[in-house]
Amino acid sequence: MQVGVFVRFVLSGGIAAAANVGARILFSTFASYSVSIVLAYVVGLVTGYTLMKFLVFESSGRVSLAEYLRYFLVNMAALGQVWGLSILFKDHVLPAVGYHFHADTVAHTIGVLSPILTSYVLHKKYTFSSR
Repeated sequence: MQVGVFVRFVLSGGIAAAANVGARILFSTFASYSVSIVLAYVVGLVTGYTLMKFLVFESSGRVSLAEYLRYFLVNMAALGQVWGLSILFKDHVLPAVGYHFHADTVAHTIGVLSPILTSYVLHKKYTFSSR
């Protein structure tokens, strides 16, 4: 693993995660928590792709649309994990341990951060790999 690339991945992913969580808070003002997670995921997806493409990985040599499709597929695989863990922590884990302070945001943040290693490997080896 290239440490510099991984550090840039984590920093860029952190920005995308913050955009995701911030958007979920905004979307929660007019949609359910569950729906807001999915809507916010799109915001994080676009933010993440832009940062990864220009700041983290070298050019794959593919046209942007093909590269974005690969990015989208990797992230759709992670969406189930993000959604499931967010719901699990909000509805079960955090209440079970007596944690209530912004539990929805804490739960969503845990969910958003959960696929960091698998996403890194898949984006490096599949999304942004050279032809």
